[in-house]
Amino acid sequence: MTDDEIVRQQLIAFLRGGNTHLNFDRAVSQFPLDYINRKASTISYSPWELLEHMRICQWDILEFIRNPQYESPPWPKGYWPAKEELADEKKWQKTLSKFRRDLLSAEKLVNDPGTNLYQPIPHAPEYNIFREILLIADHNAYHLGELVVLRKVLSIWPYS
Repeated sequence: MTDDEIVRQQLIAFLRGGNTHLNFDRAVSQFPLDYINRKASTISYSPWELLEHMRICQWDILEFIRNPQYESPPWPKGYWPAKEELADEKKWQKTLSKFRRDLLSAEKLVNDPGTNLYQPIPHAPEYNIFREILLIADHNAYHLGELVVLRKVLSIWPYS
């Protein structure tokens, strides 16, 4: 196996979770729908708001990589749903589905041997795809940990 193949393999493992990081599907499994909009007394966002933030950020990074004309939304407002916005089951499932779809897109990008992970991104030469994939994986791992804590605070974490 070449060094490049090893790096790609490790990036995919980091994106998918496991090892020392929780994976997405386990973090959201058995999630009671009547808790998707609930906030803990000491946390200012609901589980759905947190997952929607993760989805938006992951999509934003992918668009930054793929589209030279892309302009990121304003920070922080553009990276979170509106405070008054609530999710129903359909919106919850849509967030989960889009998150999974974009995660697969990141994996496909990494798995494509035509993707030069280290070359500067033409429209953003101070960045490369390797860095952006690490950013996605790191951001997801961080917030999935937060989701577990939030589930524990709300007493809806099904695993010991």
